[in-house]
Amino acid sequence: MKTNQMDFWNGQFGSEYTDRNTYSYEELDGFYKAQFGVTRTEMNQEFLGGLSLATTLEAGCNVGNQLRCLQAMGFNGLYGIELQQYAVEKSKQLSRGINIIQGSLFDIPFKDSYFDMVFTSGVLIHISPDDIYKAIDEMYRVSNRYIWGFEYYAEAGYQEVQYRGNEDKLWKTNFMQLFLDRYPNLQVVKEKIYKYVQSDLVDQMYLLEKK
Repeated sequence: MKTNQMDFWNGQFGSEYTDRNTYSYEELDGFYKAQFGVTRTEMNQEFLGGLSLATTLEAGCNVGNQLRCLQAMGFNGLYGIELQQYAVEKSKQLSRGINIIQGSLFDIPFKDSYFDMVFTSGVLIHISPDDIYKAIDEMYRVSNRYIWGFEYYAEAGYQEVQYRGNEDKLWKTNFMQLFLDRYPNLQVVKEKIYKYVQSDLVDQMYLLEKK
């Protein structure tokens, strides 16, 4: 499967995004502190503290910023899948003990229920509403127990957002509800809205569990 969005992220714009958004663990926490008033480590601890996870997959991991954050918190068995080859190559220079491969969220190359948890962070927002359920279905398929997400949030319906002068590249909605509507056996473990410090945007973090 190939989409306009996939071509966009595999091009120069995607490489420039990767260069702009490559962080160390400490820099990532500083970025979140400036954006939300709370570090990413603190967010992760609130949602994942106490969970026992042998294997975790980040779908759309770019260079592995979020995976390195989890690794610094003590999580092991970390995997990432990333569409952009440039980001995958760069991740190899930054990560140790994390398995990041090139691939598509529409066709995750792992067996059913392979991972204890599958998550995205700012990835579903870049998938067209016409294709979103292909991604949701794949995440659900390879997750044995948990689905975790952090995405732009809109309370009602899909809303397109212009992205650095580009159209048809960014959307916001209640992504948690898309999962719940699609799979009634999912239950909400925790959900929280995070407001941006210097804008009206809000993000939603959610942790879902298969009953």
